Amino acid sequence: MKFPIYLDNHATTPLDPEVLEAMLPWLTDKFGNAASKDHSYGWEAESIVKISRKKIAEFIGTQPNEIIFTSGATEAINLAHFGISESYSKRGKHIVTSAVEHNAVLDSLRALEKKGFELTILPVDNLGRISPDSVLKAIRKDTILVSIMTANNEIGNIYDINTIGKICKDHDVFFHTDATQAIGKIPFNVENVDLASFSAHKIYGPKGIGALYIKSKNPKIKLNPLFYGGGHESGLRSGTLNVPGIAGFGKAVEIASNKFESESIRLSSYRSKMLKTFTDEPGGIRLNGDPDNHLPNNLNLCFEGIRSENFIMNLKTIAVSTGSACTSASLKPSHVLKALGLSDELAKSSIRFGLGRFNTEKEIDYVIKEVIKTIKELRKGTQPSIKKYITQ
Repeated sequence: MKFPIYLDNHATTPLDPEVLEAMLPWLTDKFGNAASKDHSYGWEAESIVKISRKKIAEFIGTQPNEIIFTSGATEAINLAHFGISESYSKRGKHIVTSAVEHNAVLDSLRALEKKGFELTILPVDNLGRISPDSVLKAIRKDTILVSIMTANNEIGNIYDINTIGKICKDHDVFFHTDATQAIGKIPFNVENVDLASFSAHKIYGPKGIGALYIKSKNPKIKLNPLFYGGGHESGLRSGTLNVPGIAGFGKAVEIASNKFESESIRLSSYRSKMLKTFTDEPGGIRLNGDPDNHLPNNLNLCFEGIRSENFIMNLKTIAVSTGSACTSASLKPSHVLKALGLSDELAKSSIRFGLGRFNTEKEIDYVIKEVIKTIKELRKGTQPSIKKYITQ
């Protein structure tokens, strides 16, 4: 086993060796600019971009012309939010989202609030679930956009975006979903989605490359770009294309399309083994999130009486996290866990285990043993009262 054992695959994933192999030619001999139309270097680069765009489009059930490459999911989210708000503000200035969205969603929408848009943030129940009916009730005549994630990056909940998308369509409201954690983990299709953002480094691809799906008909969506200078990506994302990243993105999607079903079964079995063992011993745990509808590789647990930073400091041979990498440096408790109704104490006693493609059963057995040992040491042999902490 390689130490520390990596269990933070929601933050980022290691680069798959096959992806690296696919990228290498575009980092060395094939260095052309995909926008160079006058010679073979440019033609080669343009060709791999087209191939990768087609792979990604097919994977999510759409056409290549509806895929726009960005620097990552965060840029894609901002392009969706600001693009819709600037292009369709005459139709209304009301936007609906949820309390458990990634900060890339919440921060960009709060920035729109400062520009005069009105934001409705939907609450979730104590399991972090979002009711499609709450979305329906929040929609008004001046609502132009609903932005609800497909799967949560901290607690792993999977949301009913198909129903939400149909509700939005029935009310002539654009629907954006942050699909970053869903792509390659669960079946995903854009049939009832107008805009979807995601990135390569969550599916064993390179960092620095993402994409935005934009529906081109029924309705055709027109976005204002975030910046200008060259008219690349149908005028929506100016700048020289990251050809090595795009080549890697396409390969990562190709691998995911072949592996995600078997991979999901395997990771789900590891997750179940960890949850059952931790529930039995050391006990005193709370499962954060929906026990029935979740990502196969996510396990977010609250260990009673243990501060998460102490847990992580003492668990030196395992790389885990307290939650989103974008907020892990903050001393504030997770906004996602707080939205579930957890106290600051419980939220600060929670650990996210993010299982991944390269984890083995031997590693999981080691993790289980070390976590139990560490928890017992930190609790100093006290017997926790678990009754009020177990999810109902």
